Amino acid sequence: MQIIKHIFKYYLLMVAIFFLGRLALFTLYFDKIQESDASIWLTFVYGLRMDTIVASLFLVVPLILLTFSPKFLQKVVEVLLKYYYLVVISFIIYIENATFPFIAQYDVRPNYLFVEYLEYPKEVFGMIFAEYKLELFIAFSMIALFIYYYVKNVKSNLDSIFTTSYLKRVALFIPILAVLFLGVRSSFGHRPANISDAMYSNNRTLNEITKNSIHSIIYAIYINRVHGSDKLVKQYGKMKLDEAYKRVHQTLNITSVDKLSPLRREEKSHFPSENSKNIVIFIQESLGYQFVEAVGGEKGITPSLNRLAKEGILFKDLYSNGTRSVRGLAGLTSGNYSIPGKGVIKRNKSQSDYFTVASLLKPYGYYSMFIYGGESRFDNMKGWYLGNGFDKIIDEEKFENPSFVGTWGVCDEEVVLRANEEFKKLYAKKQKFATVIFSTSNHSPFDFPDGKIELVEGVPKKSVKNAIKYADFAIGRFIEEARKEAYYKDTIFLIAADHNVRVYGDDMVPVDMFHIPGIILGDGVNPMVYDKIATQPDILATALDLIGLDLSYPIMGHSIFSDKKQNISLMQFHNSYALRKDDRVAVIRPNKEPLTFYYKGKHLHPTEHDSELEKDALALVIVLNDMYSKKLYR
Repeated sequence: MQIIKHIFKYYLLMVAIFFLGRLALFTLYFDKIQESDASIWLTFVYGLRMDTIVASLFLVVPLILLTFSPKFLQKVVEVLLKYYYLVVISFIIYIENATFPFIAQYDVRPNYLFVEYLEYPKEVFGMIFAEYKLELFIAFSMIALFIYYYVKNVKSNLDSIFTTSYLKRVALFIPILAVLFLGVRSSFGHRPANISDAMYSNNRTLNEITKNSIHSIIYAIYINRVHGSDKLVKQYGKMKLDEAYKRVHQTLNITSVDKLSPLRREEKSHFPSENSKNIVIFIQESLGYQFVEAVGGEKGITPSLNRLAKEGILFKDLYSNGTRSVRGLAGLTSGNYSIPGKGVIKRNKSQSDYFTVASLLKPYGYYSMFIYGGESRFDNMKGWYLGNGFDKIIDEEKFENPSFVGTWGVCDEEVVLRANEEFKKLYAKKQKFATVIFSTSNHSPFDFPDGKIELVEGVPKKSVKNAIKYADFAIGRFIEEARKEAYYKDTIFLIAADHNVRVYGDDMVPVDMFHIPGIILGDGVNPMVYDKIATQPDILATALDLIGLDLSYPIMGHSIFSDKKQNISLMQFHNSYALRKDDRVAVIRPNKEPLTFYYKGKHLHPTEHDSELEKDALALVIVLNDMYSKKLYR
């Protein structure tokens, strides 16, 4: 019985910490969950189930030590368990504290992103120490207080357990392990409980509160590393490949007979020219529509973009593929939607022979570059771009004596001035070029040089709004300098965001927060406003249309000048996908029933199932995965 009491005592301690964390989140986000479709109080019931999974897992080690260790190892076991509990409880306290800034940033509990970027310690820890000093102080203070109290007051003496005969302790192992196994499994059914069991409501914020952060992290790692994308896709539903491809061709309005590249087709330019133009794709880090007046956002933050919006093609209802840079980079470089699991920039099978604008234009004599002010090894950008047709990478180490270097690299102004110099040299040699530029300044902790902008009133200097205003300044400086050069008249400029600054909201998929600005500029480009739904593949296809070449490509979108263009977007929000056609949205999630919503007033409203739309969404996910797995996106 003493072993049972010992195990149960630490179980209660762990779930008490989890409960306090959940209660704090419940209170903090009460306004967002109070009108949920399900009882908000059930979050504590379902949450206890998630907490029990984690606590039971942590208690397996103590059970083994307490039941199988002979009496003469008592002192060793006492020391081992003392430090084991110190580490485990400290870890739980840290993760519970880290949950708050993580939800504030990503609007979800810690998941795979929490550990994915630890392979880039310089950038990640630089950002954490710069941006989250108070949060770190609070977390480590709590841990220090716990350690002080535990060491001073909790006795590690296990005499009451080790006086029990060895055979009796061993005999207790199986029944207690069975209880812990049941706790880890948390189900009497055919399948054990998983993350979807926490999602009992249509209110996404309530579902996130119900989850357990440690369980969410472990489950995400398990799915991503053990199962892989093929098994992940099966969790969305089943469909034969032939049907999936047929649906995708219909949904995207693409006709292709190329078995080696099922989406490749011939696209004739609507602006044919014997002297095709260069193309520059300037991808803006985390630039949401809400900061750009030209597309319905706040006034005064992006004067350059607002001015340029009147001088080119403004995409007023443009949507990003996902919520991470790797999704936007691929969307604007390769014209694909987001595949399940890791993004293609970081995946093994897409490191070569994967379609990009560079591989597309190389046969036409184009020289291609990727220009980035940070370290291009981050997110494997360097490997992916060089492996898929790009001729040259210019990143942080290639800038000599830059005037300003922040946590994430050289400031945007330095980047655009360097790009301008490179373009001048290439044009002087009569060398056509295709270039992707990726900004860095609008990223936490929002480093940018002094004296370049008039700071936004009412916010700290190091804030999203000021960082965006500086990024906007750099955009304006770039176009200003380009217009002074001869290459400008022979170049198409695409400016678009990789994703919104923060994708959050109460909706299952916050569609509104995928809204981003997009502009295409160039000599001879007639100003216009395109106010229908568009995607990153669409804006890429439009820019390629404008350079004046007849091309063959698998891009998952169409030029806005084509009658094939569809009024759709596909958005990936963590493990959920939302397919929008006009104002109807189908949402599919792993191991959950698909749902259909009506999009109105920037929110999703539940409506009757549109089974065809839901099947189209599933088909896209299946085809995206199949094309990656079989290297068919080429």
